[in-house]
Order: sequence, then structure tokens, then C-alpha cells
Amino acid sequence: MWPIVKEGCAARSVGFHTTRWSLVISAGNGAGAKNQEALAELCKHYWYPLYAFARRSGYNAHDSQDLTQSFFQHLFEQNALNRATPARGRFRTFLLASFHNHISHSREKARAVKRGGGHQPLSLNTEAAEDRYRQEPADYLTAEKIFEARWAITVLAKAMRSLEEEYAAQGKIATFEALKCFLDPIHVKTTPSYERASDALRVGLGAVKTLIHRLRKRYAALLREEVRRTLSDPTEIDEELRALCEALIASEGRLDP
Repeated sequence: MWPIVKEGCAARSVGFHTTRWSLVISAGNGAGAKNQEALAELCKHYWYPLYAFARRSGYNAHDSQDLTQSFFQHLFEQNALNRATPARGRFRTFLLASFHNHISHSREKARAVKRGGGHQPLSLNTEAAEDRYRQEPADYLTAEKIFEARWAITVLAKAMRSLEEEYAAQGKIATFEALKCFLDPIHVKTTPSYERASDALRVGLGAVKTLIHRLRKRYAALLREEVRRTLSDPTEIDEELRALCEALIASEGRLDP
């Protein structure tokens, strides 16, 4: 969705989960039940962006499924996530570079991993994935740009979900529902109206504007916090936010959930 970051950048929801380094470290720290659960959590949220990356790179649906499944299997069996640490930078960069390497190695042994064979950390719903993939803009976005845009979309969505949860916990979910369109004005069906929000909440226009200001301010704070959790250096937050905006601008809002 479109948050206000320095009163500006935004996007729609969904994509893949914002990584917390503690989850990554847990997933790469052995083969225990908790480690398997952590890896399954990573698989659950990251498999589709990687699947879409493989599809955009020229692989068919079945081969993309194989590559994605075997990649997560490799992460688990080889403890490859041990090489992903906050000191090494952004996790999304590590993930994509690792998938690149996996694809290169898989070309040399294309038949080594069969669909449905061996350890399955995640059951991939490739039929649904193909439905989603057909919605990806096929004319100008590269696989890398799609991957970056989906990262940005998910960070924004996570901040939006956190904001919704806060309002719900405070018993203000009606306020959130009435005003959330002001965080995503481009993708709502009708232009947000202060008057309509005022009527819905039964408060004056001045009060509505104050509520919207608070909503945007809190959203921006939550967004910065989500970005901070994925970085090893907090001083890189603004740089990462700029990268987030650039990825969304490149996609021109054409990536569907």
C-alpha cells in the first residue's frame, strides 16, 4: 500500500515476508524441529518471488517449481543459511545471489532433483503460482526488478498490517478502515474524500484531518522499523527506503497480489 515516507512514496500489499535476522539464523542453525519450523517459515513467504524470478528468467512452470523446491532443500540440507548474517548485508541480496548460484549449478545436473522427491520443506501450489505469474507485467520488467518490487511491496504491507493490528488492539479498527484509503489513494476505486470519512466516523473535518495525519505518521514510523529489522546498519534506513521507492516506481504499480 502507499505509505507516506517523507510525505511521498507508496505501494500495494502482499508479496513476500519481511525477514528478521533471528529467523534466518534459526533456520540455518541445524536440523532440529525449531530450525525446520524457521526454514518452513522462510519457504512459506519467499518461494513465490523466487519462483517468479525463475519463470521470468526463461524457465517453464515445472522447471521453476523444481528449482525453487530444490533451492530451499539445499538451504536446509547444507545449512547454507549459516552464511547469511546481518554483517553480510541485506538478506534479500543474499537470497537472490544464492538462488542465482543454485540455478547455475542446476543447469549442470538438471535431472538430479525430481519434483516430489526427497525432503520437502514446502508444498508449492504451482497452479496458484501460475495464475499469479500470468498477472506479472511481461513487457519490460526484468526478473531482478520484479524481485525487488515484490520486496518493497511486502515491506509496505507488513507495516500496514502492524498498523491495523495496533488500531484493532486500541479498539479503533473502524477508524483504521475508514482512513486506510488515505494511505493508498492510487489503488482505491474512488478518490479519498475528507467529507466521506467525516460522515463515516461522525466527526468534523478538522478532526478527520488530524486523524489522517496521525495515521500517516505512525505508518511511516512502522515502515522505518520494518526496514531497520532487515539491515545490519541502522544508518542505511534512508538509503533502503529510497531503493524501495525506486523499485515501486520501476514497477509502475503493475504487480498484482
